This record gives sequence, C-alpha cells and structure tokens, in this order.
Amino acid sequence: MKSNPAKRIYDLQQFGEFGDVNPSITDSSTYTFLEGETMEETFLGHMEGCFLYSRHWNPSNKYLADALAAMENTEAAWVTSSGMAAITCALLQLCSSGDHIVTSVTTYGGTYAFLKNWLPRYNIEVSFVDITNLEQVQNAMRPNTKVIYTETVTNPLLQVSDIPELAKIAHASGAKLMVDNTFTPMIFTPAELGADFVVYSMTKFINGKNDCVAGAICGSKDFIAKLSNVNDGTAMLLGPVLDPLRSSSILKNIHTLHLRMKQHSANAMYLAHKLEEMGLALKYPGLKSHPQHELHTQLMNKRFGYGGMLAIDFGTEKDANHVMYKLQQANVGYLAVSLGYFRTLFSCSGHSTSSEVPVEVQKEMGLSDGLVRLSVGLDEDMEEVFDRIKSCLA
Repeated sequence: MKSNPAKRIYDLQQFGEFGDVNPSITDSSTYTFLEGETMEETFLGHMEGCFLYSRHWNPSNKYLADALAAMENTEAAWVTSSGMAAITCALLQLCSSGDHIVTSVTTYGGTYAFLKNWLPRYNIEVSFVDITNLEQVQNAMRPNTKVIYTETVTNPLLQVSDIPELAKIAHASGAKLMVDNTFTPMIFTPAELGADFVVYSMTKFINGKNDCVAGAICGSKDFIAKLSNVNDGTAMLLGPVLDPLRSSSILKNIHTLHLRMKQHSANAMYLAHKLEEMGLALKYPGLKSHPQHELHTQLMNKRFGYGGMLAIDFGTEKDANHVMYKLQQANVGYLAVSLGYFRTLFSCSGHSTSSEVPVEVQKEMGLSDGLVRLSVGLDEDMEEVFDRIKSCLA
C-alpha cells in the first residue's frame, strides 16, 4: 500500500501549554534558563527541548516542523520564511566553493536564477539537464557533484521526475538528491522514493490561502541539526526565520491539506479531459497522453490524485493574454502568479514565473511563448466552470 501522509499527520498529537487543542502561539523572541550551564549546552546543540532564541528554534515553528516531518516521513524538518529561503539554505548547506550541482533546466524561475546567476559568484558550478533524460543526468555527473536538484513535477512544463532512478544516480556518485515537492504535497512522498531532502514553498498548496510566504526543508535529524547550528548552520546564520503566528496558521491549514489536494486533483482532471476533448494543446500528468503518465501513476500516492496544476499552450503571448483576460472577466479565476489557492490562478509562464529563464533557453526546453499555467481551484461545480471557460475560448 502506498504512503498515507494524511494519517501520519492525524496520528501526531500536539497540545498547547494549557491543554489547548491548537498548540499555543509563541509570542517571544528569547527564552529563559534556570541555570547558566543549560544555556551554554543549548548554544552547543547538546540540549533537546530547550529554546534559545526564535531565529534558532521556537515552539510554534517546532510544532509545524514536526508535522511536516510526519507528512514527509523524514526524521526532522525546518521551516523558513519563504520557499526560496528553503531552497537556497539547503543547497548552501550542502555545497561549498568548487562543488558542482546537476539540476533540471525546467524549474521555477527564481530557482533557475539562483542556480544560474548567483551560485557561480561563489565558484559553485551548475549543469542544467533534461531531468527526464536519465542518460543526460548520468553524463552530467562529476567527481565534485554534491547534489542532483529537481522538482517532482516541474514548473511549468509538468514533467515528472523519476525520483528512484535519480536517487540511484546521485548515490552511486556520492551525491545527494534534493526534491522540490511544492506542486505535489501528499501526492508524492519523495523521501520514501529515495530523495535525501525535500523542500517546499509552503506559500502554495500546503498553506492554501495565499495569505503568507513560507518554506520548509525536510530531511535527517543530522542535516537539520547542521542547518541550525549556531556556528556554521546556513539557516541559523542567514536568518530566514518564519514568524510564529504564521507557523501556527499553516499548522492549522495542513490538517485540511489531504481534502484540498483531492479536490484540486479532481477538478483539474475534469478540466483536463474536457479541454483535451476540445483539441487544446495541454499538459496534465493525469492524462494518458502525458509522456510520464505511467511513471506518475507508478510513484504517486493514488488516493490524492494527479494534482491541481495543468498547462495550456495558446501559441503566442498575445493570444494567451487575451484568453486570460476573458477568463478573469468571466470569473473563472484570477490572472495572478502563485498557485495552490482556493480560486483558480493563471499566468503566462514565460513572461512571469519563468521570465528569469532566457528566451533561447525557454525555446530549447520547449516552453512556448503562449503557455498558460493554471492552478485549478476548489470550485464545487466544475461543469459550470467549464462552461465559462468554453465561452472564453470561443
């Protein structure tokens, strides 16, 4: 039987200081100690259960981190103030000057910019590959490769990464596999498929409300301890701490994530079938026409569906903008970046969330000038929503 991350969260009992059914929210940046020796031991990382300073740990962030570790079936987790903070801190903890990373060329624009434009300043080299071409991944590996980095389902082309095979390639070379699972929480459990680390933008599906920005890193206890070490921990020293109030809010929302992912998936599948019948050029992993449909089906936790993300190619930016304008006017959703919201969101990827990727690279990887990425919402009547979409396409 496939993994059930929803049950692992359900089985995690977390109470507040006074027996609150919702864990108490930390409203303090620093914490007292009864003895000076205990403070010193906490600074040295030798004390568990003691809190030092909120940039290091605080109870609210620990509650959320424990829930995320349960969801991902990892030993531990760390929460950050954004998804990019999670990605950058995790990679910088693993890599030093002279190291090498192999990554998917199809990835979120901010991640691409960090890998392509920022890491070379510190003599960290990056090779961009077609992550679905395992031979290309293998050929890109070097003796100094420290990480293979990919997204479970890539942004925005919705390619599916073969996590077990990528893990084999990484581990055979002494490297680690890091997977961004932002598009597919609960649908995939990357750590169970061989990934060493899992990162998230919790801004998206995990929180689901588009009312905050947050990230997460899931991995071994040893790795999380190194991340938070006061002397050389990347997350501790760069300081992307998540506000405790937001941690508390996300923790509440995570308990409905399994229901939301099922509904996002069901709605997206309905639209994908209807739009494919109309003859539109679209990508959705739940369709048999998708190149990695069988791989997705093999690796997924089936109870949660194929996800809420689909992409439609309208050919040109002009046509894409025209259709998106009409969709917003018809109240199908909003012309906005981001995803995982309860309303449908849509944007022209090459001119928004993937605009950091040079135009020539976009063409090489198959990103059309008119590709529209849709994050399908939680609408109750998808038949009525489809009628609105159809009127816009006419």
